[in-house]
Amino acid sequence: MSKAISQVPYAVNEPVRSYEPGSAEVESLLATYKKMWNEKLEVPMIIGGKAIKTDTHKKLESPQDHQHELGFYHYGDMSHVDMAIEAALAAKKKWNALGWEQRAAIFLRAAELIAGPYRDRLNAATMIGQSKNVHQTEIDAACELIDFLRFNVEFMTEMYSEQPVSSEGIWNRSEYRPLEGFCFAVTPFNFTAIAGNLPTCMALMGNVVVWKPSHAQIYSAHVLMEIFMEAGLPDGVINLVFAGGADSTKRVLSHPEFAGLHFTGSTSVFQSMWKMIGENIHTYKSYPRIVGETGGKDFVMVHPSANAIEVATALVRGAFEYQGQKCSAASRAYIPQSLWEGVKAEMGSQLSTIKVGSPEDPSNFVNAVIHQTSFNKCKSYIENANNASDAEVIFGGKCDDSKGWFVDPTVILTSNPKYSSMCEEIFGPILTIYVYEDAKWEETLKLVDETSPYSLTGSIFAKDRYAIEEAYHALENAAGNFYINDKPTGAVVGQQPFGGSRASGTNDKAGSKMNLMRWVSVRSIKETFVSPRNYKYPYLG
Repeated sequence: MSKAISQVPYAVNEPVRSYEPGSAEVESLLATYKKMWNEKLEVPMIIGGKAIKTDTHKKLESPQDHQHELGFYHYGDMSHVDMAIEAALAAKKKWNALGWEQRAAIFLRAAELIAGPYRDRLNAATMIGQSKNVHQTEIDAACELIDFLRFNVEFMTEMYSEQPVSSEGIWNRSEYRPLEGFCFAVTPFNFTAIAGNLPTCMALMGNVVVWKPSHAQIYSAHVLMEIFMEAGLPDGVINLVFAGGADSTKRVLSHPEFAGLHFTGSTSVFQSMWKMIGENIHTYKSYPRIVGETGGKDFVMVHPSANAIEVATALVRGAFEYQGQKCSAASRAYIPQSLWEGVKAEMGSQLSTIKVGSPEDPSNFVNAVIHQTSFNKCKSYIENANNASDAEVIFGGKCDDSKGWFVDPTVILTSNPKYSSMCEEIFGPILTIYVYEDAKWEETLKLVDETSPYSLTGSIFAKDRYAIEEAYHALENAAGNFYINDKPTGAVVGQQPFGGSRASGTNDKAGSKMNLMRWVSVRSIKETFVSPRNYKYPYLG
């Protein structure tokens, strides 16, 4: 069934462009950025394949220059949510009936469009709207999303080819049907790839989708819909709506045809949605599928045998790439006393060379945090550390909102392993370090496991293989993605399926066949070629 497609080499990770200074690729991207920056953007909703405009306009902002007039988007109300649900359900029968290879072709074409003619446009929209530098944008909006689209097709063909055994005289088979009803995708600001993957992986499996992106990611979401439509996505299969989050959620989750939620965002929002689904469970045609990836308080645990320079580099990259706004960002670290001075010196040396500013300048390693709320939150943690008796800011700490929402890479050193910034998710460029006595290695492993309610990512640095093995077992429930001698960020589709448990989500592993299985309902079919004509079994004589 899947042999012809699976032999086509689509499931290969997209090469990352280097964007070296002066290269043609960086000049092309920056020219596109400048052109799009100066456009006055108007973004409609896309419902049933049509551009939907309203009388309510919301300002589109760029984090690196909140005074810049980027444009506006059309803000909807509950009538537009209803319209999106109706459009999805109207498209369902024909989309369900379409051959799986035809669905695959649409999303493979979308991958090719992103890899080619749309690459600069999608990357530039991500840089402008989400304040990502050229490298962070390339590995997200281009490479990761291309990988999601291509690998998901490969995973789908593998899944369809998995069939039960058949005994003599019968034929058993499994039919992987889409869910009955419509699905709801709620996507975050921080990864364009996640915003593209959540609705498309459900649609690939034959489902129809209402998609509500973060209001801080609307520009790149708009470009994604352009790409999907150009790739040949039929009207109504994915419907893009911009409306109030709480009201939209209530509307969708109270509908009898609601069949599945694919969510990435905050733990508190996800828990409230789960509760709402439970309260409405008696109204649904079937039990909805609930998939969520939420928060993290990701750790780096360092053994005395580790290399100080390698640890410092992992902390700088892991904590401060994309301003610490990755679910997987290193936000707490445990350093042995014997290594601390070396790690501190190397971190200080590296941080002294980091530039902070607009992504339009590719030499800026750190850009703006996403909006004023995030800026204020980061600033409050820094101020609290400056006034604390058990914590101090040892690097960074500068905040500047005069033009954009800029927070310098900040390192807090605490003597209290349960200090607030060791436990609470911040989602900004703030790393908190606790220095432990070398002899308390085992005790500190327990501390790492118990400090946070989250379990998303974490890493261990050590040269001692016995120590690695010990940490591997002691922290088995502390991280869904566990890294050995590497930073806890940078999961690659097809290589490190991503997701965590505890308060970090349902651990359904985006970028794997496991996730796609959640969006199908399996029917087992048994066909008997020659049916019995007498009720008697041999034992009856």
